[in-house]
Amino acid sequence: MKEITAFHLTRCPYCIQAKKAIAELIREDPSLAAIQIHWIEEQEDPVTADSYDYYYVPSFFFGKEKQYEAHPGETYEECKKNVERVLRAAL
Repeated sequence: MKEITAFHLTRCPYCIQAKKAIAELIREDPSLAAIQIHWIEEQEDPVTADSYDYYYVPSFFFGKEKQYEAHPGETYEECKKNVERVLRAAL
C-alpha cells in the first residue's frame, strides 16, 4: 500500500471538499480507511511544500510523483472521482 502526501490549506474550499470526498469514500468502502494520508498545511511547512511540484491545493503525491492536483472551478463530483482514483491506486 502506498502512502499519500497531500498538501492543503486550512480554509481552502477545494481542500475541504477533498476531505469530505475522502470521508464519503471511506463510508462507501471501509477498506480505504487503511490508506495513510500525510496532510501538510503548506503555510505551516513552506520548505516542504516548495520541494514539491504543484500550484493548486489540494495536491496528492506518491513520493514526489503527483497523482492529483485540484483546479479552480472543480466540482465536487470531479474532486471525488479524482480522489477515489488516487485512493484506489494507493491500495
